[in-house]
Amino acid sequence: MKNLGNPSSSDLEELNGLTTTGKVFWNLCPSELIEHTILAGQGKLIDNGALAVETGEFTGRSPKDRFIVKDVLTQDEVWWGNHNIAFDESAFLELKQRMLDYCSAADLYVRDAWVGSDERYRVAVRVVNETAWSNLFVYNMFIRPSSGEMNSIKPEWLVLNVPSFKAVPERDKTRQHNFAIVSFSQKTILIGGTGYTGEIKKGMFSALNFILPTQHGVLPMHCSANVGEAGDTALFFGLSGTGKTTLSADPERLLIGDDEHGWADSSVFNFEGGCYAKTIDLTEEKEPDIFRAIRYGALLENIGIDLATRRPDYSDSKLTENTRVSYPLPFIDRIQEGSIGAEPKHIFYLTCDAYGILPPISKLTAEQAMYHFISGYTAKVAGTEAGITEPQTTFSACFGAPFMPLHPARYAEMLGQRIKKSGAHVWLINTGWSGGPYGVGKRMKLSYTRAMIRAAMNGELDAVSFEEHPIFGLAMPKTCPGVPSELLNPESTWERSEDYQNAAMALAQKFHTNFEKFSSAAAEAILNAGPKILVK
Repeated sequence: MKNLGNPSSSDLEELNGLTTTGKVFWNLCPSELIEHTILAGQGKLIDNGALAVETGEFTGRSPKDRFIVKDVLTQDEVWWGNHNIAFDESAFLELKQRMLDYCSAADLYVRDAWVGSDERYRVAVRVVNETAWSNLFVYNMFIRPSSGEMNSIKPEWLVLNVPSFKAVPERDKTRQHNFAIVSFSQKTILIGGTGYTGEIKKGMFSALNFILPTQHGVLPMHCSANVGEAGDTALFFGLSGTGKTTLSADPERLLIGDDEHGWADSSVFNFEGGCYAKTIDLTEEKEPDIFRAIRYGALLENIGIDLATRRPDYSDSKLTENTRVSYPLPFIDRIQEGSIGAEPKHIFYLTCDAYGILPPISKLTAEQAMYHFISGYTAKVAGTEAGITEPQTTFSACFGAPFMPLHPARYAEMLGQRIKKSGAHVWLINTGWSGGPYGVGKRMKLSYTRAMIRAAMNGELDAVSFEEHPIFGLAMPKTCPGVPSELLNPESTWERSEDYQNAAMALAQKFHTNFEKFSSAAAEAILNAGPKILVK
């Protein structure tokens, strides 16, 4: 079955060799996909109109089961290791054929879309889903062609998403029955054994993170972005729990996107057409944009529901802490038309330092910006993930190591070149603790963090005096509008300077230890931009 004017079953076979005696549903609208999901008994509408589903065994990504095919195209380009695990090319082709055979009698949902809002660099992708609700996720998250464009879009990439297909590790060379495998030569992503939709999104993000730097000289970034009335773009990098989504959702600015962007010669552009936000403990007061976007057309994953009232319980974590919602960007009131902005004027690295060491705001040199970009530091605290009860130091290169196929130093060099060329200001923002570590000090007030970011973007810190952090070498402003001055130097907030110095040197050593694996590929200027004091 297909919509009028959309591709036929022969088009499906032409791209990927897939033929099926089942029904093929092409580019269905959200209401049709919702109806199909409910009739299949795979989801239900809740009181605000959103569709709620459960993704099954997996409620998050499985990093150890994400592979990249090692072949002539990738063997000397990819940074192989724990994040980029090599997969045999012949095993990939055999597994793909097994998946195609498995689907030969299945009903399938097919969607053609783009990733990348800048027409110069966008990539056309065809996603084949086993379930209607997975196809709704693709509708929400990728860039939707208009009705006129639908007939002319020519997919380059294929994503084959079949949750019920389970690999046999001994035969298929996978680690276990679930897998997500990217082949750049085949321009194909295979996803099986898992219903978690984030694998689809992050699979194409990984693809762009290879394609854009190597073929177009565009820097891919795991960050959010917004733009002010004057056209000034700001980027927000940060790992989970640092406030990236919250701080980029500014009522005085327009949202370009909340997660994945490219920095070209003259633009910053969103990769996506939607948002995929966490909903654990969501309230309208804390995240009004996300809360109000959860309505008909949105897809909720793994949340608790009161069966009597059909009301969502966002505090329910029985299935997972990683409860999620996907929705199209237009569900947000203030968005940037076309999801494209100018080159950034300000770049913010967000870290939740649970040890109370880093300043609440500091200005970075280009070399420091590259060092901290490669480091990607934060500290996870209780409530961030299941099982975490004490702060855990976390480093994720480029603030998104699991999705970066190339060596982090290559992305950092591209970032450094763009910072110097554009004159962008780079700021390190600590949204974590002050006055001592987690359990002793207090977390920085969101109102103070917002005031610091606004002061930086408004130029109110341009003329103030700065002092240098004695260990990390960061330039700390002595005053900031709307923020008590005594908070700006973290050492002054601790009861004992000696305790602060010891804790700061311990964190500095963790930075140095983490950076050792990057040192052979990083320029000397970047190495020298790290903390100055080593702990023996």
